[in-house]
Amino acid sequence: MKATGIVRRIDDLGRVVIPKEIRRTMRIREGDPLEIFTDNDGEVIFKKYSPIGELSAFSSQYAEVLYKVAGHPVVVCDRDHVITVAGIPKKELLERRVSPSLEELMETRRPFAYTSAETRRLQPVEGTPHQAMVAAPILAAGDVCGSIMFLANEGSGTATDTEIKLIATAASFLGRQMEE
Repeated sequence: MKATGIVRRIDDLGRVVIPKEIRRTMRIREGDPLEIFTDNDGEVIFKKYSPIGELSAFSSQYAEVLYKVAGHPVVVCDRDHVITVAGIPKKELLERRVSPSLEELMETRRPFAYTSAETRRLQPVEGTPHQAMVAAPILAAGDVCGSIMFLANEGSGTATDTEIKLIATAASFLGRQMEE
């Protein structure tokens, strides 16, 4: 049998070390949950587990309603990828990686709002021109699970208090749904 990747041995406690190169490429951090399953060929597969991915149908409906109410495109992400999009074609953003700046925002657990006091825009998704108007991290049981945001429409100005509160409420609501 020919080895096609990095070979690791299982230790006496049943542990295997995932190589640093793979952890870096896949953005696997210490403490991240991994889903382990097998396929029909007998392969053992490790997959990053996305708790918010479990709510994708629910978050999709919630994003659609939020888009209809506020008139701004809505994006829901887990810590690594876009999970749900409403208000723009899904193929533009769905399953794309979040940007390092959005990752940093989630890690600091701070919301973002483009206001007159905030001079920079946030590009939330790699490889797209879309800019966030308002973004908030989704917290469940004290852990950051993702983010929800309004994207700026063409010609959008600064975020209003209503838009900031809508996104903060949505982030809190999705976090609570994940805890149940």
